Amino acid sequence: MSETGMQTCPVCGVKILNAVGGDKVLFSSGPPGTRAALWAKVCQYTQKAGCINKDKDAIGEVKSTDYYQPNP
Repeated sequence: MSETGMQTCPVCGVKILNAVGGDKVLFSSGPPGTRAALWAKVCQYTQKAGCINKDKDAIGEVKSTDYYQPNP
């Protein structure tokens, strides 16, 4: 990925924008998130070739709040 670019994952279609302080993930709905949130919600389950969010160093620490939180 270029330093000022955006990538689109060919597997899930999510866009990842390179931003100062960390990449910003633009989900199809809801607020922007992190690579960790993308991994927690999508990538760990997909396991398809072509996923652009497999680099553990880029994903960073996954927190409990990164997983899907159903509405009460």
